[in-house]
Amino acid sequence: MSKGTSVAEITKADDNVEDRESAVTTTAAEPARGKQAAAARFTDRPIRLKTILSVVLVAGLVGLSVFLAWQWRSTSEDLNSFEQSQSNNARAEKISLDYATGAAEMNFQSPDEWRGRLTAGTSPELSNRLEQAATSMEQLIQPLQWSSTASPIAAKVESVTDGVYQVVTFVDVLTKNTQTPDGTSSTATYKMSIDSKNGWVITEISGMDAAIDPASAPK
Repeated sequence: MSKGTSVAEITKADDNVEDRESAVTTTAAEPARGKQAAAARFTDRPIRLKTILSVVLVAGLVGLSVFLAWQWRSTSEDLNSFEQSQSNNARAEKISLDYATGAAEMNFQSPDEWRGRLTAGTSPELSNRLEQAATSMEQLIQPLQWSSTASPIAAKVESVTDGVYQVVTFVDVLTKNTQTPDGTSSTATYKMSIDSKNGWVITEISGMDAAIDPASAPK
């Protein structure tokens, strides 16, 4: 240091050196901070990706649960509907088979009992028609001493329309009268309409004549 250099100049020079060192330090630190920030961003990215994947997975599981619940409900409803349909068919077939068996059984000694079975479970309109048919039939069974027994064979629902069941029924009938004292066997076929919406009453019957064996009918 020369003799002409003052203390103030020396101090100022020292300050300039410190400023330059500080600037160098700051400049050198900036890249490091940039790298740290970048590293932090890359570090956060896997966390965000995991979060997104977790949300997607949960949403997928919820969707699958909803679908399976809907599928189970749909299957359960279909099964219940099928079971109800089977139950209704069985009911209609039993009604038809019971009626046909009872209607095919008659005895000239107790026509009222047969008349009761003939009209049982039928609608008022059909019952009135059957009463008239029974009156005509009784004029034949008394002089011929007509009697018949019946055994159920089978009944089958053919169709269902608006709650009305169309049922075909088969009954084995053994008929005896003065012309065939040993009896004649035949198969009677009844076709019935059964209205499930009106107390399961029989509204129509065809094939009633089949209960009478043509071979043993009066000539």
